[in-house]
Amino acid sequence: MVAMSVRTETTPAPAHRAGFACFVGRPNAGKSTLTNALVGTKVAITSNRPQTTRHTVRGIVHRPEAQLVLVDTPGLHKPRTLLGERLNDVVRTTWAEVDVIGFCLPADQKLGPGDRYIAKELGEVRKTPKVAIVTKTDLVDSKRLAEQLVAVAQLGAELGIEWAEIIPVSAVGDKQVSLLADLIVPLLPEGPALYPEGDLTDEPEQVMVAELIREAALEGVRDELPHSIAVVVEEMLPREGRPAEKPLLDVHANIYIERPSQKGIIIGPKGARLKEVGTKSRRHIEALLGTPVFLDLHVKVAKDWQRDPKQLRKLGF
Repeated sequence: MVAMSVRTETTPAPAHRAGFACFVGRPNAGKSTLTNALVGTKVAITSNRPQTTRHTVRGIVHRPEAQLVLVDTPGLHKPRTLLGERLNDVVRTTWAEVDVIGFCLPADQKLGPGDRYIAKELGEVRKTPKVAIVTKTDLVDSKRLAEQLVAVAQLGAELGIEWAEIIPVSAVGDKQVSLLADLIVPLLPEGPALYPEGDLTDEPEQVMVAELIREAALEGVRDELPHSIAVVVEEMLPREGRPAEKPLLDVHANIYIERPSQKGIIIGPKGARLKEVGTKSRRHIEALLGTPVFLDLHVKVAKDWQRDPKQLRKLGF
């Protein structure tokens, strides 16, 4: 009897991939909601007001075979103020540094001049793979969705953009969100993880807390106000003399607006609105930091801060 040795060829495991992707699109195209849905938690503030996002927030998606780091940028738009110009510079710098660009186009709105303006700019970015993401698909029927997908394909062909993928998603309805990550991962370079397992963002806690307060302050205010609100967290300190099992974090923050007349809008009758902002944002801050919080909010005027380089620097832009 002859003993035979049998060699089985094992398929090598796919190489680990890690890299950066950013979502671009005109304001309110669903970029922040999509970032939060992919990461599985709130790392980017969302609002139905344009120009909500001002900081580049990185959300980190961990998978056994890959790590996808999402960079959330402000909406690219034709700037009217110095702040607007600086936000656009942030977007263009980000495009030059990422491995994949996802262009978000809402399914419920026809492609307009804003989308074309961004697509033209994207056409100038030659080497980076681009994925067209048709967002908010839960708001339209299948006929309207099909029309939008065709329009997006045509826009790319017209401007010489070769889409690596065109994918419809609904972040709110959690439709195809995981598939989007599946399609982006192969476009990332091979390499080890860039962040430790468990990290969901590299945004400093103080900046995230300020953003949560600003999100609450944006809700229900008049249309002209969102661009005028900035929030700075002055300090976050554990309350002294508290027993270890009953900690309390003192958070002191200032909400800045541009004109004294806007103060009343933020504070509300007998301080009711400011109290509501405090209650709402405190709940989110406690969930983010995992500790009870005492939130001390003040409203201050920083005259025309969006047009003043000194004030912009002071407020972190």
